[in-house]
Amino acid sequence: MSKDIFEKEKIKLTPETGFNLIGIDYFEDAGNQLYLVAHFEMYQDALNAKKERKNQDEYFVLYKGQNNEFVCR
Repeated sequence: MSKDIFEKEKIKLTPETGFNLIGIDYFEDAGNQLYLVAHFEMYQDALNAKKERKNQDEYFVLYKGQNNEFVCR
């Protein structure tokens, strides 16, 4: 996936508040590989949901940082 397209998808899926658990579908076309799994109000809840997934490497948590930057973990 092109880094630019990936960044646009991350921005589109980053919530204004809270934390989104995002999945990666490697079989989709570029621009549609990321999808929302669930939204959480607390980071720990999002992290626990990620840890419960079979393939944790195919998921990450998106949120806005203190300076309104997009953070992915």
